[in-house]
Amino acid sequence: MRWVMAAFYMAAGIAHLAIPEPFLRITPAIVPFAPEVIMLTGLCEIAGAVALVTRPMRRWAGIGLAAYAVCVWPANFKHALDGIDLPVLGSSWLYHGPRLAFQPVLVWWALYSATLIDWPWRRKAEQQ
Repeated sequence: MRWVMAAFYMAAGIAHLAIPEPFLRITPAIVPFAPEVIMLTGLCEIAGAVALVTRPMRRWAGIGLAAYAVCVWPANFKHALDGIDLPVLGSSWLYHGPRLAFQPVLVWWALYSATLIDWPWRRKAEQQ
């Protein structure tokens, strides 16, 4: 699970840096310096992905990626509520509904992948 999440965030980080325009379109107006924030979030995603698969930084990566998933949730709401069409994604609620509902799962996934939580499965060492 950790490697899948790292690959997901690596791809997202590269996308933020390579093609920032779609991300700028869904960034809420209250975000100052939006182009710089998009660049910074891309760098954070890449750093989080690398740290998640690096044992000494894994726990910090889990905390950071979980917080990141919470912080970008408003952009997902803006994307859904404003009906912003993006290439491939469109503006269908068949995409937006599951996407918005999945955000808390991303928070859990980051914390679980970093071994900060073990719910709903207990680690074997703790069960004995």
